[in-house]
Amino acid sequence: MTNQKGKDIKITEVSLRDGSHAVAHQFTEQQVRDVTRALDHAGMHYIEVSHGDGLGGSTLQYGRSLVDELKLIEAAVDEVENSKIAVLLLPGIGTIHELKEANNIGANLVRVATHSTEADVSAQHIHYARELGMEALGFLMMAHSVPVEKLVEQAKLMESYGAEAVYVTDSAGALLPDQVRERVKALKHNLNIEVGFHAHNNLSLAVANTLVAIEEGATRIDGSVRCLGAGAGNTQTEVLLSVMDRMGYDVGIDIYKMMDLAEDIVAPLIQGTQEITKGSLALGYAGVYSSFLLHAERAGKRFGIDPRDILIELGKMKVVGGQEDMILGVATKLAKNQGVKA
Repeated sequence: MTNQKGKDIKITEVSLRDGSHAVAHQFTEQQVRDVTRALDHAGMHYIEVSHGDGLGGSTLQYGRSLVDELKLIEAAVDEVENSKIAVLLLPGIGTIHELKEANNIGANLVRVATHSTEADVSAQHIHYARELGMEALGFLMMAHSVPVEKLVEQAKLMESYGAEAVYVTDSAGALLPDQVRERVKALKHNLNIEVGFHAHNNLSLAVANTLVAIEEGATRIDGSVRCLGAGAGNTQTEVLLSVMDRMGYDVGIDIYKMMDLAEDIVAPLIQGTQEITKGSLALGYAGVYSSFLLHAERAGKRFGIDPRDILIELGKMKVVGGQEDMILGVATKLAKNQGVKA
């Protein structure tokens, strides 16, 4: 008899999107092909491929991609037999033009991402994705930074636009388990669509928080092989799947194959190690968007100041994704205040 526990859970592997931050957006086409092929053979449900900041993110502000993301998406589509290819889109960075191009070459799903107070900017993109026949999901970033009631309000907006699920997105890796529980529970109670959860591991809570989200009914779950993602990475997919298996969840993904691809294919791609460094820990502690880490480290080196001071200041300012241009201004001010000559 087939184990029914976990049959409704859909896993999205984000190493080829969120992991783009960790490799400074330097993925090659062959690397994308190798990872995608192995994930498909393991039975992964969805594989997200795009610039770390989503479609259209290859810019001077966010970091230039080594290879055009549409070529990477096309390569991924070419390698899959059963998995579906997903993309991320942040309105204001990506447009419906890039979305249409991604769909034309085979992307099946889009997560439309906004700050957790700005769901209204997602309406056009969600509507258009549905018109294209894509799965369209909402992605509320920096979910730790707003009250639960506000998160519910914004999620209901995305639902009204046609989103088929809305994610509680812990962009900073700052949420504690009880905070995850109350947010997922509130969305489950107030929405008529699926609820998802996307974690970062900056406080070493990604797997634990994801399990809490699943317990509260989240069925759209993100993971990243070998923890390859911004900051200290995301929920480590092969670890999460192993724990879920121990708990009796059967999601139809081969754990041995996931372990093998993590060790043999993804690990060699990682520059340094995906561990909780003082920088990524500072992200979770300060509640700052995880993709800010590399930018803050570069600014700290340039201005001769501690990157953690930059991150703490950004946290006080409650910056959101897309405001990377503020990092240099903060670094300049701190250097002046500390009497450091750049």
